[in-house]
Amino acid sequence: MTFIARTEEQQKLNRLFRAPKQNAALVFGRRRVGKSELILHCLKHAEAKSVYYECRQTTEESNVKNLSEVISSAFGLPRLAFADIEEALRFVFDQSHNDKVILVIDEYPYLRDVVSGMDSILQALLDTYRDHSQLSLVLCGSYVNVMKSLFSQENPLYGRIDLKLNLQPMDYLDSAQFYTNFSNEDKIRLYSVFGGIPYYNRLIDPRESVRENIIRLIVEPDARLEDEIPSYLLSEISKIGNAHEVFGALAEGYSRYRDILDQSHVSSGATLVNILNKLIDMQVVRKQVPINDPKNRKKATYRISDGLSSFFYRYIFRYLSQRSVLDPETFYDRFIDDDFEHRHVPHAFEEVCRQYLIRKNRAGDIDPPFNTIGTYWYDDPLAKASGEFDVVTEDPYGYVFYEAKFRSTPVTEKMIKQEIEQVKRTGLSCYRYGFFSRAGFDAEENDRLVLIDLKDMYQLEE
Repeated sequence: MTFIARTEEQQKLNRLFRAPKQNAALVFGRRRVGKSELILHCLKHAEAKSVYYECRQTTEESNVKNLSEVISSAFGLPRLAFADIEEALRFVFDQSHNDKVILVIDEYPYLRDVVSGMDSILQALLDTYRDHSQLSLVLCGSYVNVMKSLFSQENPLYGRIDLKLNLQPMDYLDSAQFYTNFSNEDKIRLYSVFGGIPYYNRLIDPRESVRENIIRLIVEPDARLEDEIPSYLLSEISKIGNAHEVFGALAEGYSRYRDILDQSHVSSGATLVNILNKLIDMQVVRKQVPINDPKNRKKATYRISDGLSSFFYRYIFRYLSQRSVLDPETFYDRFIDDDFEHRHVPHAFEEVCRQYLIRKNRAGDIDPPFNTIGTYWYDDPLAKASGEFDVVTEDPYGYVFYEAKFRSTPVTEKMIKQEIEQVKRTGLSCYRYGFFSRAGFDAEENDRLVLIDLKDMYQLEE
C-alpha cells in the first residue's frame, strides 16, 4: 500500500530516529487521522531496532503480558516475563546503551488509565537514562486533551518532550492522491464527504461514481461508515448530553452561539460552551472570529470541520426514520442529491479555496503574502442587514476579497461586477478581488482581479 503525503511529519520523525541520543516525541490527533500508519511507515525506514506496542483497554497485568511478548519478539529472545510495566520498559531502556532503539507506545491513554503514576514512571526512566541511552520514545494517542496534558507544566513529563506532532487531517490536494482517477469536480465532492482522513479515503472505490461510493459507504443499511461518527462521538463525550443535537444544529448551518443554543435545546449556555469546546478539542468543529473584529466574541461562528460528520448529521441523522423505510437509492435521490450538490458541496468548496490560498501563500506565490485569512463581518446599510464574507485575506496593503462559485456554468464579467458592487456597498474596502470557479470564466484577469479555476487548484504542485 502506497504511503501518501505527510512529508514534513516524516522528516521530523526520521530526524528524531536518527539522532544518536535519547529523545521523546508525542504524536496525537483525532481518530483515523493516520498517526499509527505514519509511525509504522517511518519505522520501516529506520536503521534501528524498534519496539511497537499498541496498548489495550484492559488491565495492567494484561498489558504487561502483551508488551512482554512484543519485546521478546523485537529482540529475538525467548519469551520474557516482567513483574510490571516499569520493569518491562526498563529492560528496553537498558538495550539502548550501545545501540539505537525506538520504543513506540501507541494508544498511550489506555495504559495511563490503568497504571497508577504512568507519567511519573516514564519521567523517572527518561531522567535516569538520559546521559547513556540512545532510545527514541514515542507516545501516541487519539485522546487529544490527554495527550496535550503531557506537556503541561504540571505534568511529570514537562520539559522532556523533544517533538510534538499534532497530526491534522490532510488538505484537499493531499487527499486527492487517494482518488486520482476522478474528475476535479468529483474530487471536490469526495473531499466534501470524506475530508482529509486517510482511513475514509482508502475506502473509496475508483470504479464507482461519487454517488455510488456515498451510498455504499454511508447510506445503505450496515454501511462501512454508518456508525463511524456516532461511535467516535460517544467514545469522547459519552458523559455530555445534547452533543448530537448540537452537531445537528451545526450541520443545518446554524453557526452563531445563540442560534445553536436555541436549535439544539441545550439546557444552559455553560453546557453548550462545554460541548463546543470538547468538539473543538476533538478537531471536528472549528471556531472562527472575523478578521476585522477578532476580539468580539458575539461575532464568533462555529462550523463543522470534518466532512463525514457534517454529511452524517445533515442527511443520515436528520432523516433516520425515512432512511429506515426507503431503499438507499430512493433515499439518496429524495433527501441528499439536490441539497448535496447545491448547498453541502459549495460550502465545502469555500474551505478548499481557503486551503488553496494558504498553500500558495506558504509557497511564496502570493505577492504580497497575506498575514491573516478568514471571514469578514459587515453591515449593509441599504439592505439593513449584517453578515459575513467567507474568504477574505489581509496583507500590508489591505484586504483581498474572494468569492467561491461551485456552479455548472462559467462566471461572467457581469457577475463579477455585481459581486464587487455588493462588497463595496457593505463598506469593505479591497484593493484586489479574487474569484474561484468550478466551470471557468467568461472574463479576463487584471491587476485588481484574480481568476482561479479547478485546473489551477489541482495543478498547484505539478
